[in-house]
Amino acid sequence: MIPLRLDEIAAVTGGTVKGDGDVRVTAPAVLDGREAEPGGLFVAFAGERVDGHDFAAQAGEAGAVAVLGSRPTALPTVVVADAQAALQALAAEVVRRLRHRLTAVGVTGSQGKTSTKDLIGAVLASAGPTIAAHGSANNELGVPVTMLRADEDTRFLALEMGARRIGDIAALARLCAPDAGVVLNVGLAHLTYFGSRQGIAQAKGELVAGLAPGGTAVLNADDPAVVAMRALTDGPVLTFGAAEHADVRVTGLELDRLGRPSFTLRAAGAAARVALPLIGAHQAHNAAAAAAAGLAVGVPLDAAAAALETASLSKWRMELRDLPGGGVLLNDSYNSNPDSARAALDALAVVEGGRRIAVIGGMLELGGESDAEHLAIGAYAAARADVVVAVGEEARPVAAGAGERGIALGGNDAAAAWLRGRVEDGDVVLVKGSRAARLDEVADALLRQGG
Repeated sequence: MIPLRLDEIAAVTGGTVKGDGDVRVTAPAVLDGREAEPGGLFVAFAGERVDGHDFAAQAGEAGAVAVLGSRPTALPTVVVADAQAALQALAAEVVRRLRHRLTAVGVTGSQGKTSTKDLIGAVLASAGPTIAAHGSANNELGVPVTMLRADEDTRFLALEMGARRIGDIAALARLCAPDAGVVLNVGLAHLTYFGSRQGIAQAKGELVAGLAPGGTAVLNADDPAVVAMRALTDGPVLTFGAAEHADVRVTGLELDRLGRPSFTLRAAGAAARVALPLIGAHQAHNAAAAAAAGLAVGVPLDAAAAALETASLSKWRMELRDLPGGGVLLNDSYNSNPDSARAALDALAVVEGGRRIAVIGGMLELGGESDAEHLAIGAYAAARADVVVAVGEEARPVAAGAGERGIALGGNDAAAAWLRGRVEDGDVVLVKGSRAARLDEVADALLRQGG
C-alpha cells in the first residue's frame, strides 16, 4: 500500500479521525487483525455475532497502526458510516494514484477463476512486480483488499472477480477498470442466485463492459456464451482455447502418468511448448487464458510459456500428495460445481495407479437442478473411478448415480473412517466438494493416517 496519513484516508473515505491524524499507514489493509503487518491498517466490521472493533488491540499487537471502522477503537481510527464503502473508496483512490504505471487484469468465469488467476499472476510476474489476489479473494471485500496491496513498485495487478447477483462484477470493475478482462466460461455455478445460464452470462459479461477505454476482452473461443460477449465492447478482443479460430490456441495436448499436461500454444505465427507442473487437461485451457491475458498487456508468448512452467496454484486445488500408507491423493477440496467436478474426475482417470476412489461432496447453489446434477456427476464418476464415495446429505444422489460403485456416507468423519483401512498402496484418491462440505478435513485425515 502506498503510505497515507490517517487524515488523508479520512478525506478519501469521508470519515472522521479519532486519535492522531498524522499516523501513517505504510503496510497493507487486513480484515483479520491477526494478519496485520507492521504499519498496517485493520478494517473492522461489526457483524451479527462478532464485532471486529473488539479486536483492534490484537491487530495492534500484530503491527497495525490504525483502524478503519464504524466506531472508535483502542487504535487511532478513521470512523466512517459504512466500512465496506470506505474500504472500496480507499482502494479505488490508491489504484487511481498508481495508474500512471499500473496495469490491471481481471478474470471471471463459472469455474477455474482462482487457478487461472494464479497462472495470470505468474505470467505477469515474468514482466514486472505483480500483486495477485490471495486464494479466492474475489468479492466486495477481497478485491479492494488486494488492490490496497499495490504500491509504487507494482507494475501489474491480477484481480479475480466473482458474483452472487447481477451487478456484483460491474461494481468491482468500477473500483478498477481493468486493462484486460478474461472470461473463462459460463456454467452452472451459483445457478440458485442467477436463475439461468443467461443470467450467469449477463453477470460475467459485466467484466467486459467494465473494461478501461481501449481495454482488451480475453474470451474463451470454445464457449459460445462467452464468445457472444464480443458485442459488449468496442475495444480489442483476444480469444483462447482449442478452437481453430482461437487467437491463442492449445494444440498437441498430451498428459504424463500423473495427468500433467504438455502442449503447444500458438498465437500470431508464434509457438511455444509448455509443460505444466499441474494436474488435469483442463489446466492447459487455463494456461492459454493466462497467456492470452499476458499478450493483451505486452508479455510475449515465449516469456508467458516459461512462466507457466513454474507456476503453482492456491491450496486445495488439484494438490498431488503421497499418502503415508501408499497411494496418491488429489486434493481438489476448495470448491465444486458440475463442470469443475467433471474436470477433476477426468484428471483422476488418467493418473496412473491402482484403484481410483472418488470422494465427492455436495455441489451447492444449483437450485432446482441440484438432484439431477448430482446424479449426473455420480454416473460420470462411475465411468472414471472404481469406487465413488458420496459424503453428506447434499451429495447422496451422487451415490445413486454411481450405481453399484457408489456408497453414501453421512459426513466427513464417516468418510475418513470408511477410507481408513481401505485405501491401499497404489490407489489414487480424489477429494472434491464445495467449500461448505469442508472435504479438506477428509483429505487431512488421509494424510495423517494413511491407509
